[in-house]
Amino acid sequence: MASPKSEVFNFTAFRQLSQMFTAIFLFHGSEYLLALFFHGKNSVTLESLLISKNYVLAMVGSLVEYLIEIYFFPGMKEHWLISNTGLALVVVGELMRKLAIITAGRSFTHSIRRSREQDHVLITHGVYKYIRHPSYCGFLIWSVGTQIMLCNPVCTLGFAAVVWRFFHQRIQYEEHFLRQIFGSRYVEYARQTTSGIPFVK
Repeated sequence: MASPKSEVFNFTAFRQLSQMFTAIFLFHGSEYLLALFFHGKNSVTLESLLISKNYVLAMVGSLVEYLIEIYFFPGMKEHWLISNTGLALVVVGELMRKLAIITAGRSFTHSIRRSREQDHVLITHGVYKYIRHPSYCGFLIWSVGTQIMLCNPVCTLGFAAVVWRFFHQRIQYEEHFLRQIFGSRYVEYARQTTSGIPFVK
């Protein structure tokens, strides 16, 4: 007869880890397909999958935390209200990011543009009417949501801090060029909207 601990490990781990791997596959797969659709095969690289060395290390770290905690403290992973809240955040973050990409169309790129190109226009409709960087907002929600879904307390805080710091720096850098490219139009647009990242103007 299986012990209660092994039953928790089998059912809980299968459900939560399968949700995690499905979320990762859907996020990066759709990211690549949308880049392919809007920019064509010749313009799409592995960068379009948004998988970097640091990202892989972070995800591996989250799996290590999960496996350690479910083995030694299986009850930590049984908080289904918390886990399901994380799952809901994953869905919300995924939808927000993809809505941002689809709304921006060819104006959306994974790299920061330092000069204006022919297909680069200032998007101020749809979700961009209220949030300047909805794709960043969506990624923040998605990434933190994956860790809440796994009931990973350490990585939840770690992901939130690291992703927030990354976008805090990136937004400052990106908006420097956006002000140069679009001038007073962007300044006025920024004044009327939020960045989408907490505590980042």
